[in-house]
Amino acid sequence: MARARITDSSLRDFVLRLGDEHPPIALGSVDRTVIDPDAVRSRFAGVINYLARVELEVDRNVLELLTLLPRASAVDKLFYQDVWYDQEMAHGYVLDQLQADIGIEADEPYMVVPAEMKLLGALSHLEPIHDVVRMLYYITGAATERQAVLAYSHFIRGLDAMGEHAISNTIVQPIKRQEPGHFAFYRMSAEKMVQDGELRPWQLFLTRLLRSSSFSLVGTNKNEKWKAQMGEVLVALNFDDELELFAREIGRIEWSILNAHDQGMQFPPYILRALREAIEVYRGQGDFSRPRRSSFSWAS
Repeated sequence: MARARITDSSLRDFVLRLGDEHPPIALGSVDRTVIDPDAVRSRFAGVINYLARVELEVDRNVLELLTLLPRASAVDKLFYQDVWYDQEMAHGYVLDQLQADIGIEADEPYMVVPAEMKLLGALSHLEPIHDVVRMLYYITGAATERQAVLAYSHFIRGLDAMGEHAISNTIVQPIKRQEPGHFAFYRMSAEKMVQDGELRPWQLFLTRLLRSSSFSLVGTNKNEKWKAQMGEVLVALNFDDELELFAREIGRIEWSILNAHDQGMQFPPYILRALREAIEVYRGQGDFSRPRRSSFSWAS
C-alpha cells in the first residue's frame, strides 16, 4: 500500500495535534521525590546535568535557526516557535530543578552562535543553499530526537531498577513521550523534500559533505569537556556495549536520505566515530577549556 503523500497541510495538522496532545510539562505536575539522592547522584549526575543543559540550550538553537533559515516556512516556524521550544524548555526546567534537589551543580548552557553558522546563514539567502540548510536542519533534528528517545529509555530503566519510580514516572517518562513527535516532524519534513524532488544531485552531495564534516554529538559543541560528559552519559546508560546499534538508530534517517548505503554501510561512519571518541575522551579526561567561539554544531 502506497504511503500517503506528505503536504504542507498534513504537516501543519500534525504540528497542531502535537501541541494540543503534549502541552509543556508543568513543574508543579511532577513528583521530585528521590528515595536515595546519593545513589542517584553517584550513578546519574552526569546524565542529569547533560540532559538539563542540552534541553535548556534550545534558546541558542532558536537563534541558530533564525540565522540559518531566514526564509523558514510557516510550518517550520509553527513547529519550533509554538510547540517544540516550549516543550523542550519545560524539559530543561524540570531536569534543572531535579539536579538542584539532589545537589548536582548545573552547567551554564552554551549560548554562542558559531561564526560558521553566521556565514552559512548569509549564504542561505540563496535559495539552493537555503534548501540544503533546510535538509541539514531536518536530518540533524531527527538524529538528535532519536538519540534523546534512546537516552531517556535507558535512563528510565536505570531509575526503575533503583526503585526511583517517582522521578521516573512523572519526569523522565513524560519527557520521553514528547520526543517521538519531534522526531516524526523532522522525518516527515525531510521525506517531503525528497518526495517533492527539492534537492538536485549537487545539493544532496553538498548536504552529505557539510553533514559529515560538521557532525558533532548533541550538546558537545566541539568542546572536550562536554565531549567527555557525552562519553560519561554513554557509559552510564550502558550504550558503550552497543555503539554500532546506537549509531544505526541515530543515523537511520540520514542514512536513507543521503544514501550512505551506497558505500556499503548501515549508518554514516562519522556517527560511530563521534561516539567512540566521546567515550575515549571520557575515559582519559582531564581539565578542559570552554568551547571556542568558532566551534561549529548544528541546531536541533
